[in-house]
Amino acid sequence: MTTEAAPPPGSAGTPLAGPTADEFVSVQQSPEFAELRRSYRSFAFPLTVAFIAWYLLYVLLSNYAGGFMGTKVFGNINVALVLGLAQFATTFLIAWLYARHAAAKLDPRAAAIKARMEASE
Repeated sequence: MTTEAAPPPGSAGTPLAGPTADEFVSVQQSPEFAELRRSYRSFAFPLTVAFIAWYLLYVLLSNYAGGFMGTKVFGNINVALVLGLAQFATTFLIAWLYARHAAAKLDPRAAAIKARMEASE
């Protein structure tokens, strides 16, 4: 499939020269990039493990602790419904926490690396 669209304004039809593979490798091996990766992993991995454990606990309780999960909390609301809704709340809480962490710690470091890469072009 071809398009008949004109090149973007300001381009002469030639692609911009980007960073070379060697420049990408050197950035990947830099302490700045290692710190960015460490900051991401130290946040994402523990929360991922905690959420999976929380989810599996809910599934196991649903399968093997029917009496407990059927316990009425108030009215027709039982423990299973409360814990099930808490799964949704936990998902949104983790997403919000990650967005805060990324904006505060990851994005500035990534922007600095990107700016350094773009400056070397």
